[in-house]
Amino acid sequence: MKLKSIITVIFLSSTLFVFGSKEEWGPTGHRTTGQIAEKHLSKRAKRKIEKLLQGESLAFVSTYADEIKSDRSYRKYSPWHYVNMPLDKDYEHCEKNPKGDLITGINKCIAVLKNDVSSVEEKRFSLKMLVHLVGDLHQPLHIGRKEDKGGNKVQVQWHGRGSNLHRVWDSGLIDSWNMSYIELAANAKDLSKTEIKNIQKGTVLDWVKDSHTLTKRVYGSAKTGEKLRYRYSYDYFPVVREQLQKGGLRLAKLLNEIFG
Repeated sequence: MKLKSIITVIFLSSTLFVFGSKEEWGPTGHRTTGQIAEKHLSKRAKRKIEKLLQGESLAFVSTYADEIKSDRSYRKYSPWHYVNMPLDKDYEHCEKNPKGDLITGINKCIAVLKNDVSSVEEKRFSLKMLVHLVGDLHQPLHIGRKEDKGGNKVQVQWHGRGSNLHRVWDSGLIDSWNMSYIELAANAKDLSKTEIKNIQKGTVLDWVKDSHTLTKRVYGSAKTGEKLRYRYSYDYFPVVREQLQKGGLRLAKLLNEIFG
């Protein structure tokens, strides 16, 4: 291989690593949230969901919204994966994307699922999207600043390799522990019924505020160019686990309200 070709391959590979992950928990994170949610479904909701998904699990369909990104006909749903918010404002008082955002996407999915005239196909699509979007809501950089694309432009090193803050929170922190989604879900914190109710209480906008509080902390956790290694994992992997569990419990609440 010619030297020019080798350099091109190296450049493209490194660019893919830095910019390849944009707007969501990685597959393991989404599947963990889906798996946790299934454990907290009512029997009635579980039966209806199994029928609607034709036996597929919430963990299995949790990555659907990412998979359809390769189909141009679904491009209009891309803004549903995030919402841009200044750190000093809440959702009600920030500029809205006319093409929609994470909150409008969640609300539209819920509306379709609750509508008796929605077709089975519409409900199946909306359920798959909802599972994913509730997971996205709990990745704090999905509620990030517009100017740096939710931390995608905050370049850092992750265990010696080029990355960005968004990617670290999407998948870096999770993948570095080398656990499957089943292991992560099985090792979620043991919570009392009262603790679960406290996590599930409130509305989608309340949950956005909760995640946005964490967003501010995440932005302050690393500087551009910083070398993040084991100490960062030690400090923030427990936070990621907590967010995955919150996402699963709150997803279960929504689904129990819709199907229960």
